[in-house]
Amino acid sequence: METLRDKYEVVIGLEVHAQLKTKSKIFAPDGTEFGQEPNTQTSPITLGMPGVLPVLNKEVVNMGILTGLALNCEIPERCKFDRKQYFYPDLPKGYQISQYDEPICVNGHLDINGKRIGITRAHLEEDAGKLVHAGADGLAGSSYSLVDLNRAGTPLLEIVSEPDMRSSAEARAYMEELRSIVRYIGVCDGNLEEGSMRCDANISIMPKGSKTFGTRAEIKNVNSFSALQRAIEFEIDRQIEIVEEGGEVVQETRLWDDNSKETRSMRGKEDAHDYRYFPEPDLKPLVISREWVKEIQDKMPELPAQKRARYQGLGLREYDANVVVEQMELALFFDKVLELGANAKTAVNFIMGEIAAYLKEEKLELAETKLTPENLAELISLIEKGTISNNIGKQIIVEMMQTGKAASKIVEEKGLSQISDEGAIKEIVQKVVDANPTQVEAYRNGKTNLLGFFVGQIMKETKGRANPKTVNELLRGILDV
Repeated sequence: METLRDKYEVVIGLEVHAQLKTKSKIFAPDGTEFGQEPNTQTSPITLGMPGVLPVLNKEVVNMGILTGLALNCEIPERCKFDRKQYFYPDLPKGYQISQYDEPICVNGHLDINGKRIGITRAHLEEDAGKLVHAGADGLAGSSYSLVDLNRAGTPLLEIVSEPDMRSSAEARAYMEELRSIVRYIGVCDGNLEEGSMRCDANISIMPKGSKTFGTRAEIKNVNSFSALQRAIEFEIDRQIEIVEEGGEVVQETRLWDDNSKETRSMRGKEDAHDYRYFPEPDLKPLVISREWVKEIQDKMPELPAQKRARYQGLGLREYDANVVVEQMELALFFDKVLELGANAKTAVNFIMGEIAAYLKEEKLELAETKLTPENLAELISLIEKGTISNNIGKQIIVEMMQTGKAASKIVEEKGLSQISDEGAIKEIVQKVVDANPTQVEAYRNGKTNLLGFFVGQIMKETKGRANPKTVNELLRGILDV
């Protein structure tokens, strides 16, 4: 059955602001550490005092170039800064230093689930401060606002996509991949809750088959992946309802309220001319040599897509590779285990199995346990050598996470070494067979699935220490007569 949504095509573009992980601000020496007392990370430059001059932080440029290269962008030989004029209480100068017509990165793309999403540009700019709304007047809302300028002047890289996304799921996948990339290359911690990565979504609808985009609305204040999806879904339905009732969608900026699960109008959407851009007179245009770009390119770490491909080349399932790469700390841990010679499949089975179950139950991160890559690699080595069985490995991994003890130490203390002596195992196999004549007769009459019953009894008898391969061979030899 056709729904209203089936009549329309959704057009989505994202503007993502990534706060760069520099120790000082883009044009001032103030610190950028999150969580400091309000207005303690300021200077005359941040406060916009008369006569102060901005000085460009070179590390900001390095991070901008690195990010652009990771996003397949061109890095022009020249870029410049501009003044973006607007007044807001947390913008002391009354203008923001940004980049307009000559940004540091242009014409990039990201491939998401087999689809190419274009990146129009990425430009450097300074962040504004933060308004803290407080008090109450007996009615809904706040009675006054306070200004914290710690964040003012913090370097941002704004990454602007082409309007290439056609669903909230695509937008979320793009945002998640972007976050992974900036984290892996070390330019942004990607913490949406702290505001170090923020997203504005531009959404419009048009009739199916149309080539003309509808009027877009911009949604601000989106601080999680799930909120991004919910906001887009709400906005799609809102715009369809307006059009179906004969109205027209207006170009505006809207806020997402995650409590009421709806967007609400904030202000009319400004266009570029509203900001009265002009070249920043206190900063010369920046010339970026090809040698500078190559120097940064040579330092490029392995990107998430490359890491996924490498893991799948080692035999991991696509799902497992995605889960590991999505959690950067886990991927770095996994890589160290592989560097120590451990089998990739065995390692990921432990990570996705017993380790993940323990972390979920205890509500812990891997780094909060005492498990080291060296200890996990040794555990896998003991299994591959036949010193212990895989089941014994599963039994002791939790103790390794809790105590930090090496697998070999636990095996020695508890006498868990695998029994591989064929004569000793044969005695136990015969004992179990003799103790279960009914099951033996049923097995020989065709109920071959009882083999698992016998293996379980033998493992119980040996406390899981018998070599499984030897057990199966000897058991078949006795039963299949």
